[in-house]
Amino acid sequence: MKNIIYLIVSISLFVSCGKDNDEDVDLKQEMRDFVIGISEYCKAEKSSFLVIPQNGIELVTTTGDEFGDPAIEYLDAIDGNGQEDLYYGYNDDDELTPTNESNYLEFFLDISKDNGNQVLVTNYCSSPSKMNDSYSWSNSSGYISFAANERELNNIPVYPNPIYAENSEIITDLSEVKNFLYLINPENYLTRAEFISAVTSINYDLLIMDLFFNDDSEFTASEVETLKNKANGGKRLVVAYMSIGEAEDYRYYWDDSWLKNDPDWMDEENPDWEGNYKVRYWKEDWQSIIYGNDDSYSKKILNAGFDGVYLDIIDAYEYYEDMD
Repeated sequence: MKNIIYLIVSISLFVSCGKDNDEDVDLKQEMRDFVIGISEYCKAEKSSFLVIPQNGIELVTTTGDEFGDPAIEYLDAIDGNGQEDLYYGYNDDDELTPTNESNYLEFFLDISKDNGNQVLVTNYCSSPSKMNDSYSWSNSSGYISFAANERELNNIPVYPNPIYAENSEIITDLSEVKNFLYLINPENYLTRAEFISAVTSINYDLLIMDLFFNDDSEFTASEVETLKNKANGGKRLVVAYMSIGEAEDYRYYWDDSWLKNDPDWMDEENPDWEGNYKVRYWKEDWQSIIYGNDDSYSKKILNAGFDGVYLDIIDAYEYYEDMD
């Protein structure tokens, strides 16, 4: 009898302490919970606030595969899904994504779409014929598309002209969006005024941009409000990019001491992106940087008057799954 009691207590201690020890962590569910937490926090302040995770589309099912049921709590917490490389760019820019990969991604994207969420597809292609295909195929699938001719997302493509599905509507909801511009790297603009002028001279329904300009200064609420103006008199939604699966050493929250004395949530540098560090995203200290308090990243985005947030590195769970 004593042995049985000891076994029960030992199991209980393992379950209760496992998360702190990073053992037995459900990596996909932890990311779902992270996104749900961000959504609840932001929507409590602004009910119309949009939450759009990019990539990591497998999270829309409870098991993270094609056999799982829809993850309803997660699907209800978000307003859309962003997906890169659906038709072009999976292996290389301006190169057709293998059909089996496109079909795999579309299976999960359609689960979210059928739950009432919008799907925003970014294809990396520069040949006009391929850009045309990317818009046409996305439209046929019921997705909204942007053909990015630069992987750095640092420019406004000159093709097509006029832009795909251009309109003068006043856009107030993600369901009304017919096209979008993904411009998170303003390096080609010398001043904020130049950036704002470039954006307000075009007619995209949705702009995905960074909260910060090149000099690390935040765009103000007044500037964001101006960016919501289309050139033709219509209105657009403006959404802020935010990485939640990696820490970036050029962000306001960065502490140089972390390189000498790593916080328990920080891991190695991403070899493909200098200055970006893998994070144990389920850790409370990292999550508090992202949301839940007045100095959090999400709060800064809310204060600046953005209509929503575009969450990147959602697929950070893959890094930790590969370590098992």
